[in-house]
Amino acid sequence: MSYKTILVHVDSSKRCAVRVDFAIRLARQHDAHLVALHAIAPFEPPGYVMAEMGASLLDTQKRAAAAAMARAESEFSAQASAAAYNNVEWRRAIEDPVEAMTLHARYADLVVVGQTDNADVSLMAADFPERLVLAAGRPVLVLPSAGRFPNIGARILVAWDASREATRAVTDAIPMLRLANTVHVMTVNPKHGEHGHVAGADIGLFLARHGVRVEIKTDHGAEIDVGNELLSRAADLDVDLIVMGGYGHSRLKEWILGGATRTILESMTAPILMSH
Repeated sequence: MSYKTILVHVDSSKRCAVRVDFAIRLARQHDAHLVALHAIAPFEPPGYVMAEMGASLLDTQKRAAAAAMARAESEFSAQASAAAYNNVEWRRAIEDPVEAMTLHARYADLVVVGQTDNADVSLMAADFPERLVLAAGRPVLVLPSAGRFPNIGARILVAWDASREATRAVTDAIPMLRLANTVHVMTVNPKHGEHGHVAGADIGLFLARHGVRVEIKTDHGAEIDVGNELLSRAADLDVDLIVMGGYGHSRLKEWILGGATRTILESMTAPILMSH
């Protein structure tokens, strides 16, 4: 298994250039085709606004969207050219960004997006990363809204609880786990019977057979919630990637995340690879 197609979300946020740079380096590391997608939700003003402004308002919005897309494409092309990486592709869509990214993710091995930054008014919907994790059907790598990440997966922390979501995340991350110098598999307050005789031992053997260098860590009696415990251990171990299952479900248009998933996405300080 390897990453041959990586999809990166491009928008007008302040951190977009950092995200694109990360995605280019990741694509180079895996010799992958990099697809950049810029999606803008269609402008749908209320009826009373259209009655007052008419077609001129729509024309103005269309020109603004076209200009934003052209600017984003130019900036992406400049970054790829400066990095001397030519295995890239530009795509754009006038539709809901989550729906557009979900569709294009069907044909990618990995999706790269940014953490929500409430201070950046140019961002899409505040729950964009969460909704994409639950909808994409592909591993989503979320970059924090602050900091630089010169290394990609040299030291990885795997959050393991023997669930379906964690199993998907670990399997999806194998191309990166193989390249890591150290992989820490961590279980927090494991319940008897859910992890075999020794918590983490079976997943450790599974990964070792894939050529992954693994260390098993079990945290018993954690006094804080699981999400904050994982973040604390990630800081202690100075990891540059966390791999975990993204827990949640959708009910019509309502997206509901589990507590640990929400905590991690809100307070992350290292890139997170999540699968649902």
